[in-house]
Amino acid sequence: MKTVYQGKFLKLIHDRHWEYVSRVNARGAAAIVAVTPQNEIVLVEQTRIPLQGKTIELPAGIVGDAAEFASESFEQSAIRELLEETGFQGSHARVLASGPTAPGLTSEYSTLVAVTGLTRLHAGGGVDGEDITVHLVPLAEVREWLVAKQHEGLAVEPKIYAGLYFVLTGAVV
Repeated sequence: MKTVYQGKFLKLIHDRHWEYVSRVNARGAAAIVAVTPQNEIVLVEQTRIPLQGKTIELPAGIVGDAAEFASESFEQSAIRELLEETGFQGSHARVLASGPTAPGLTSEYSTLVAVTGLTRLHAGGGVDGEDITVHLVPLAEVREWLVAKQHEGLAVEPKIYAGLYFVLTGAVV
């Protein structure tokens, strides 16, 4: 295994006949499944430079990528990231599932974390350098809403559908 390039956040690795990306100083990513007391799923919209466009995603964050959060659990990270990105404070968090993000491209694992007991403290929007729009989508309308966003040219991240599976099967209460 050989490191071809290492930047501040990523490194490119050559291993046998494969090249892939690994995150520097991170243990994975937490994607947050949160439903308001009004039965709305909390989604975010943001520009993603690699796609040269906007996406609709579950709120999410990298776990352990900053020194002050190096020992944070996935649950703690999810509660913190949800507040930063959406303005919702959660009282409880639990891991729903974990698996490879894009196994042909990166060694990163994504972990779906349910955050419940939501209270809105502020409008959200993220931290410095982030420009996040928060969407509260009624569960009864989410399918049509996502299709409409795709028709507007936004990319919809498939983890949303995984999160909805857990919501609709009662795993997120």
